[in-house]
Amino acid sequence: MEYLISKFNYWVYVALMMIGLYAMISKNNLVKKVIGMSIFQTAIIVFYVSTGAKKGATIPIIAHGHGEAAEAVIEASQYVNPLPHVLMLTAIVVSVATLGVALAIILGIHRKYGTLEEDEIMEKVRQP
Repeated sequence: MEYLISKFNYWVYVALMMIGLYAMISKNNLVKKVIGMSIFQTAIIVFYVSTGAKKGATIPIIAHGHGEAAEAVIEASQYVNPLPHVLMLTAIVVSVATLGVALAIILGIHRKYGTLEEDEIMEKVRQP
């Protein structure tokens, strides 16, 4: 039980991912599908940012790079890995761009078909 509680944040990420996946698969409204996609992306981003965190670590900046500090051995275990954070900044930008494009496409679909429900759109597409 203690192990499950110590990994609580991972359970939250999995729950958020499943909520987003459920919304993308089960909902017929296109806006609800896009909201599910956004929740899914956010869960993945938060998961990767949390993997870069480390207790008792500091940022990977050496304050005094010259002189005595330059000769000292640098222990990598004392620093936080910045790579997941940097990659997730890029993922956030891609996520926002994806959301904007998806909403623009949804707006065009609504203007053309007058609805955002998948079933109604498919019926209108199949009619000659």
